Amino acid sequence: MSPPIASDPVGTPSIVAIEPPSPLGHGLRVRHLTMMGLGSAIGAGLFIGTGKGIAIAGPAILLSYVIAGGIVVLVMRMLAEMAAAIPSSGSFSTYAEAGIGRWAGFVMGWMYWVTLIMVLGVEITAAAGIIHGWLLGVPQWIVALVLIGAFAVVNLVGVRSFGEFEFWFASLKVAVIVVFLVVGTLLALGVLPGTDPVGTANLLGHGGFAPHGLAGIASGLLVVVFAFGGIEIITIAAAESTDPERSIATAARSIVWRILLFYIGSVAIMVLVLPWTSPQLIDGPFVAVLNLAGIPWLSRLMGLVVVVALLSAFNANVYGTSRMAFSLAERGDGPPALLRVSRREVPVAAVAVSIVCAVLSVLLNWLLPDRLLGILLNAVGSSLIVLWVFIAVSQLRLRRRIEAEGRLGVRMWLFPYLSWATLVLLGGFVALMLSDGEARGQLASTAVLCLVLAAIYVIRERVRARR
Repeated sequence: MSPPIASDPVGTPSIVAIEPPSPLGHGLRVRHLTMMGLGSAIGAGLFIGTGKGIAIAGPAILLSYVIAGGIVVLVMRMLAEMAAAIPSSGSFSTYAEAGIGRWAGFVMGWMYWVTLIMVLGVEITAAAGIIHGWLLGVPQWIVALVLIGAFAVVNLVGVRSFGEFEFWFASLKVAVIVVFLVVGTLLALGVLPGTDPVGTANLLGHGGFAPHGLAGIASGLLVVVFAFGGIEIITIAAAESTDPERSIATAARSIVWRILLFYIGSVAIMVLVLPWTSPQLIDGPFVAVLNLAGIPWLSRLMGLVVVVALLSAFNANVYGTSRMAFSLAERGDGPPALLRVSRREVPVAAVAVSIVCAVLSVLLNWLLPDRLLGILLNAVGSSLIVLWVFIAVSQLRLRRRIEAEGRLGVRMWLFPYLSWATLVLLGGFVALMLSDGEARGQLASTAVLCLVLAAIYVIRERVRARR
């Protein structure tokens, strides 16, 4: 079970020192967690969405990535500190309950579940669409059902099979990015046949490094920060690792610098070798750079990598939603039926619910009008920022209690100063979103979702009190 949350005489949540054994498996290794975090963050947002950021900010999108990456590093460090001390399938939901209050754990847990269920439909629809283009004789809906069924089996067989799939999915994505960085560097240096050193002409020309000024950097930040979503999956998975404290500490340290290298390194190559105004760069930045190298099979490989990225994210999100639902049920915030665990130590009921909801989400993606679907998906857009804010507040509230109980294996740097600085940065980002029409709509949708969940929690507690 998840670590129990007790209350002292005045009602302040406290973490008990002894945790009961978890009914879930413990088959994940450090390599699984590390690649899982990389694979979740290095997704279609990087392979496809980078071009949109470059179009908005020009070469200065590098600064947007540095700022967003810095925020991610700080948030992940805070989350790793809590996860190493309190391994829980509920992760940030459990920590919000312990540090802020039970209502916060309920709202964060179900917000995460609802938004990821919506994302499942988008991911499998996009992957099925690409595969349908390769197999024109096979209807797209059949492709989608086959993919959902395959990943249902992966998640039901056992946590080790899930970890292995994510490990190899992520390994392919990482390998492609490493090849891209090597080829891009050779292009920039003029080492490849028929190429000359690019210098800084593309980086500083065509309107300068920041053609749209600070406004462009800020707008670019609104685009790129959400590409880092998904990395929190490693703290959910930590509860099913063989040595949670060591695993989460090692994975968190290695993931941070690798993601910054892959993201910032890849974008730096893009804006060095091609003008930021290039239509090819905007439409498909990875393919555009690889086409310059004259190696056609490399650019064609990107289609396969995008499919792998989507399927990897789908696999991880089925895992994340099922474990979050199981944790919520453990804490009395979800239906008890979700607590059913198989002989393979898999929460089969929670996985089954996630799979069924994934099918329904796919149907919604096909049946709902674009406008209505856009309203639903808007809540996904800013839920990541709300999640990060709650993580920062939870860490500020829990740090001294964790330290007093002798459970502080991973430490947030310069506590409490950097923790407060992170919260200020997130507050600034929310203010930035409020100044943008589209982002403001995302915040409004997420706020409505949180209010609905909070209302459900209040009504449920009143019903329980009457009983």
